Amino acid sequence: MANEEKLVEYLKWTTAELHQAQQQLRELKAAQHEPIAVVSTACRLPGKTRTPDDLWDLVSEGRDAVTGFPDDRTWELPEEPPYAQLGGFLDDAAGFDAGFFDIGATEAVATEPLQRLMLHLAWETVERGRIAPHTLRSTLTGVYVGATGHDYATRLETAPDELLPYLGGGTSGSLVSGRIAYALGLEGPAISVDTACSSSLVALHLACQALRRGECGLALAGGGTVMSTPHTFHAFAHQKSLAQDGRCKPFAAAADGMGLGEGVGLVLLERLGDARRNGHPVLAVIRGSAVNQDGAGYGLAAPNGPSQQHVIRAALADAGLTPDQVDAVEAHGTGTPIGDAIEVQALLATYGTGRSADRPLWLGSVKSNTGHTQGAAGTAAVIKMVQAFRHDTLPPTLHVDRPTPLAAWKKGAVRLLTEAVDWPRRDEPRRVGISAFATSGTNAHLILEEPPAPDTHLGAAADAVPTDLPVAWPLSARTPEALQEQAKALVTHLTSADPTPSPAEVAHSLAATRSPLEHRAVLIGTDGAGLLAATRALAAGDDHPDLTRTPLDAAPKKTAWHFDGLPPADAASAAAVSDLRAAFPLFSTAFDEARSLLDTHLATPLPDTPSEPLHFAVHTALARLLLAAGIHAHALTGTGVGHIAAAYAAGVLDLDDACRLAAAHATATAEGGAPPTPEAYELVLKELTFRPATLALTSTAPADTPVHSPGYWHHHLTSTAPGASPDPETHTLLDLGAFSPDTPAARTVLTALARLHTSGGTVDWTPLTRRAPHPPTLDLPTYPFQATRYWLHDHTTHTTV
Repeated sequence: MANEEKLVEYLKWTTAELHQAQQQLRELKAAQHEPIAVVSTACRLPGKTRTPDDLWDLVSEGRDAVTGFPDDRTWELPEEPPYAQLGGFLDDAAGFDAGFFDIGATEAVATEPLQRLMLHLAWETVERGRIAPHTLRSTLTGVYVGATGHDYATRLETAPDELLPYLGGGTSGSLVSGRIAYALGLEGPAISVDTACSSSLVALHLACQALRRGECGLALAGGGTVMSTPHTFHAFAHQKSLAQDGRCKPFAAAADGMGLGEGVGLVLLERLGDARRNGHPVLAVIRGSAVNQDGAGYGLAAPNGPSQQHVIRAALADAGLTPDQVDAVEAHGTGTPIGDAIEVQALLATYGTGRSADRPLWLGSVKSNTGHTQGAAGTAAVIKMVQAFRHDTLPPTLHVDRPTPLAAWKKGAVRLLTEAVDWPRRDEPRRVGISAFATSGTNAHLILEEPPAPDTHLGAAADAVPTDLPVAWPLSARTPEALQEQAKALVTHLTSADPTPSPAEVAHSLAATRSPLEHRAVLIGTDGAGLLAATRALAAGDDHPDLTRTPLDAAPKKTAWHFDGLPPADAASAAAVSDLRAAFPLFSTAFDEARSLLDTHLATPLPDTPSEPLHFAVHTALARLLLAAGIHAHALTGTGVGHIAAAYAAGVLDLDDACRLAAAHATATAEGGAPPTPEAYELVLKELTFRPATLALTSTAPADTPVHSPGYWHHHLTSTAPGASPDPETHTLLDLGAFSPDTPAARTVLTALARLHTSGGTVDWTPLTRRAPHPPTLDLPTYPFQATRYWLHDHTTHTTV
């Protein structure tokens, strides 16, 4: 090769390498700034706010959640405390469903309310994301929690010895995240953050970074504070930073200090591309975020305007946006006069300049409704704005008489949300900045964007579900009482839903987004009215013909499958096949595959009339359906070709070999009319590959007869004896292929699986309800935790703070 040719080849190779390197750099840069989807949210906030919808009602109606001090926390106060005895409080900070999380009463008492509430919230957040919590076990799901205010045990003078092993972990900030990871079996990073008032927004920032780096695929992020003592009031009162009436008046001339509150909030985050591919809801998108520090300023706790400007600009840069592309800011806005003025100046310098007066930056703060919820403040702001996207409205900020005169408002187009403002959709996505600053000096800012339009190819069912086909609604709980509450909540939800979901949509949503717990019920029906009637009976503790539930005193049973070898002699077989194909797409696919393979081994195509090969195809399709549903058989029995199907289900034969053997049996029988001899199987058995059984295949052949021998198959294929019969006291028997002309086959299968599911077996109902790669799921009521009061100071002696 000439030197010129070598040079050309080298340049081609170098150019290709350069293009590849540039592409990798582009992909790396894109990954570093990939948008993060907010998949779900959950919260407990003042004003009996127990859901994100409750929070929207609170802020959209302009309600004030500040109340007097709680009377259930054994607070001992001076006769004339130097502050108003007012704040934003949770209505049941002591309540906890310890049994749900397998935590004993002693440990529950010794565990701070923040850890306990976060466990409730974590389960609820996952369910709100339409994900069954048990499916996250052993996954790289992260937990990032801002946790502040660990004062639960600070008043103790002495504690009973039985509490001592638990108090250390029970009041540790590290276990706020660690306990969630342990309870759900999560193996991604679990990190607790304490940067004071910016803790939860910092936690969200860290979670977004971890998702972009691939350290986790999903992340629970948020934070909270529960005030177990009035210590925080004492501390801020001595700093003279509390409002006289206990209320935050953000950016108001009347602002005279902070109003304290408490709360907890979590969001579930996922990379946007993953969320859309997985068919998860996308409530909003985090486009960018940033964190920085005040450094040395006017004082450790004093806000630093230039640092606030820097963190806002850094978040905009991370998002790849300019200030005019952001419509509003949900501000830190605590109501301290100097702090608010400094924050307004930073917003004017970053977002306010260069904006037209007819499109100002709108400014508000949820703290005017709830008080400053400390570790939950940033997450509460995020949840508020997620709801604002949904309702196309920027809600009002309370307690503003007029804008604070300490800020130069005329230097930019920034306006206070003293009343609700319509926030209509337009060509460019709506966006909001969210700020959290802290006495620690750690600042955070996040850019939240409205969700993109959903992918049209995701969530669409491949075929409409015929309305005359039965469906199963599985419900479960840790206790019988919670199961009844679950049923009540479902009835309430479905009767008020608009539009009313179809029974099939409810069935798939219950199957795909809820974990199977110990106490179970399955409701089977074809129409919504009938299913609701059965659900009402469950809620009332009554019986119903369409209801199967776990007996209170029954011992768990094992599962046995029996495959009958003789096909029905009438039209029931064809009707059963038609019914099962319509009800279960997975059965239809498996049946077609078995029938196609049988045709390759038979002299003539398989007819639609009842026959042993057709019956065998039904058996194998049912076996595929049950195996896909995760049903583990402790014993498999069968007669005639049913025993071949049992061998296939047990893993002894693959489907092609099983079809080959079934076809050979049908051809020997059909030609001679007499039962085949052992020698008739020798040739076909030499062509088969036998594998170790993965399930227990029960044989009635002599014990020394191996499964690959002609004698073994001659025995089973010529026998009409029922074979080994499992004890009904210890086994739930699924008699596959035993269909009655009086009952649709699909209902027979669902009823049998309902008995199994409620008597010791576990059915994964998802494959039985899925009719598309990503069928739609519904928002359903989350788990009804059965809370009991656990409060440390009810059981100990303590000192007055």
